[in-house]
Amino acid sequence: MSFVDVFVGNYIVIDFELYHLWLTGRSLNECCVALQQRGVLQSTGARYEELVSDTKDSFRLFANIEQLLKWPTKFGEQHLYQIDPVTQRNLIENYYKFDDVVIREILGRKLSTKNRNNLDDVSDKTRIPLRSCCRQFDNVKRVFKTVEEMPGSLERNIKTHFCIMSDELAKKYAAIVFMANHRFETGKKRLSHLTFDDFLFCTEHMIVNWSYSAAECDNHEDMDVDLDRMFLQELRDLKILTEKEFLDEHRNYLMNSLKTSLTKKKLTDLDDNFKNLSKAIISIAYGLNHSKEVKNYFVDVVEKVIEPFMMAMWSEDDMVKFLNLYKDSGLRLSVFRTLPNMVTVWERYMNTFNKCCLKLYHN
Repeated sequence: MSFVDVFVGNYIVIDFELYHLWLTGRSLNECCVALQQRGVLQSTGARYEELVSDTKDSFRLFANIEQLLKWPTKFGEQHLYQIDPVTQRNLIENYYKFDDVVIREILGRKLSTKNRNNLDDVSDKTRIPLRSCCRQFDNVKRVFKTVEEMPGSLERNIKTHFCIMSDELAKKYAAIVFMANHRFETGKKRLSHLTFDDFLFCTEHMIVNWSYSAAECDNHEDMDVDLDRMFLQELRDLKILTEKEFLDEHRNYLMNSLKTSLTKKKLTDLDDNFKNLSKAIISIAYGLNHSKEVKNYFVDVVEKVIEPFMMAMWSEDDMVKFLNLYKDSGLRLSVFRTLPNMVTVWERYMNTFNKCCLKLYHN
């Protein structure tokens, strides 16, 4: 005997339990088995064949509306699928959600067709089904291509063009777009312990403090996908702090400030290595004028600043004291009295640099 399932209705009803399973990238059979294990058959009194039929029907619907999910603003332009606004928002938000571990692997990769076709290693490493990895890659690429050249706030543009209501999700995509735009190196072995959250934290502070949307930006272009070019040019003036006269002056101020906060051994080590360490911090600053140096920002911070302190067994509390007093003692240098405009540049750079260091050092 053959069974024919017929359903006629106006508004589409979405089974979000099935929708979430579909988004994970599992096959039809895998989803049916998962539902069976959750006790769906017992709670509904349905047969397994009926579960398969219902799941297949829902998956067909999800596949059909996926084109709308890729370009969410089209939901309001079509009349084929009658979906209420609340359901639309839930469909969109869940479609654009991602797994942090997947995005961590995608960061630093060129968003090319070749890399999209080679996500098997990402799937194997994260244990996320390949279909889901591809969806997340495609979403990142689509958002990036859409907003990369747009003036205005990244977060606001993403919300507008992808109908994303969640501030948190929009901020995450804004950070991903910023990282992709500057092609930050994130795949080096010395960065392998860093998580997506680590990069997200640092990038959000860069957008707020170093981009054209920063409060200190005089020539306000309101485009936070790019670093403030005037600020980057002003960072070159900090190179004067690597001259012997100012290195010695800075070291004296810093060592006097730290003498009651650190052990004698740590003070001795810092005194011996201050010249190289300070030069590294400042070279990272004025190097941001070059795209290659921007790309290697995280590598340089970890290699030239964080690793030496970790090898010296400094605690996080020691780092907090050092970074804060390094910035504050720098403001006492005589050069800042003759070049007062450098004060704002120094603080703008060091405030974000310190936060990034502490976030990355925590690991």
